[in-house]
Amino acid sequence: MRKLFIFFVVVFWTIGSVANAQERDIADYIPDIVLDTRTGYDRDIANGVGGFGATGLYLDISGNISPRLSYKFNHIIAANYLEAVGFDATQWLNFTYTLGDFGFTAGKLSTNMGNFEYDADVLDAYFEMNSMVYNMLDCYQWGVAASWDPDESNSVSFQFTNSPLATGSDQFAYNLGWRGGWEHYLPYWTVNLWQHDKGTYMKGLNLGNRLNFGGFSCDLEYMVRATDMKRFGKDDFNIIAAPSYSFGETVRVFGKFGWERTAADLPYNLAYEEYKGGDYLYYGAGVEYFPFKENRNVRLHAYWASNNYGDNMFNIGLRWKIDVTSILKRVIKGS
Repeated sequence: MRKLFIFFVVVFWTIGSVANAQERDIADYIPDIVLDTRTGYDRDIANGVGGFGATGLYLDISGNISPRLSYKFNHIIAANYLEAVGFDATQWLNFTYTLGDFGFTAGKLSTNMGNFEYDADVLDAYFEMNSMVYNMLDCYQWGVAASWDPDESNSVSFQFTNSPLATGSDQFAYNLGWRGGWEHYLPYWTVNLWQHDKGTYMKGLNLGNRLNFGGFSCDLEYMVRATDMKRFGKDDFNIIAAPSYSFGETVRVFGKFGWERTAADLPYNLAYEEYKGGDYLYYGAGVEYFPFKENRNVRLHAYWASNNYGDNMFNIGLRWKIDVTSILKRVIKGS
C-alpha cells in the first residue's frame, strides 16, 4: 500500500507539473515517469514443470532540476526474484551536476563493471542465459562518482562506493571505467577494486567489446577476478560471445555462449555453491519482436537457455514500458 501511495503522489505531482509547464513553458523540467514490467510463461524442460508469472514491476523517474542538475530514480514495486523493502528496493537514486565536460554524481549508483551482459537493464536480461556473476552481484550501491567526456566518442569515469562484496561496515569499492563509441566498435572496460573483508580486496579487469555492422552485432567479453594476483586469470573468469541480428526495427534474433570458471575456495560470493570448483558453460538463443514501429515500448520475446549442469529452460513473454508522462500530456492536452 505504501508503494502504491508513493506512485499516486508522483502521478499527481506530474499532472501539476505538466499543467504548469503549459502555462510557463518549462517543459524541460517535467519528470519522465515510466512503469516497466515483464511477464510470461516459464518452462523447466528438464523437470517437466512450468507456469505463468512476472519478473517485476518497476517505477522509473528522471528529469532536470536545472540546466546542470539532473536526477534519476528507479524503484522495485514488486519482483519475483527478491524480497526487499525501503531503500533496498531502490535500484538507483542519484543526482548529477554537470560542468562542461565533467559530471559529478552522488546517491545510489549502478556499479561500473565493463561488461555488456551486466550493463543490460534487468528486464532485458534473460537470467538463465547469463553468468553467475550477473545473477548474484548486488550491483546497486551508495556512493559518489565523477566522469569526464572529452569528446563524443570517449567517456572516463571513477566511482567510490560501498563494496558489492562487503561482509561488514567500512568496506568500499573503487571503479575506474572507460567507454568508447565509434561506428563499428563500442568498448566498455573497467578496472575494479572491491573490498570483501578487512584489508582484503577482489581485483577485477573487465573488457567488454561490442561490434556493429549493419543489422549484425556481437559482444565479445572477458572478465577476470582474483584476491591473490598469483591466481589472476586462473580461478575466476568469464568469456562471453553474444551475437545478434536485427531485421529492421521490429525483429531481433540473438544467441549467447558463456564460459565461467570458478575455484572451489573462492573467498567471495559470486558463484552458485553447487557449481563452484569447475567450468560453468551457459548458452541459449531467442527472438524479440517489437509490434509498434513508432516506439519500442512493447516487446514480445521467446528464448531457450541451457547449461552443462542439465538445466534446460524455455520462456515466452511480454515486456511493456508504460510512459506515464506521455499519457498524462495527451490527457491534459485533450481536456
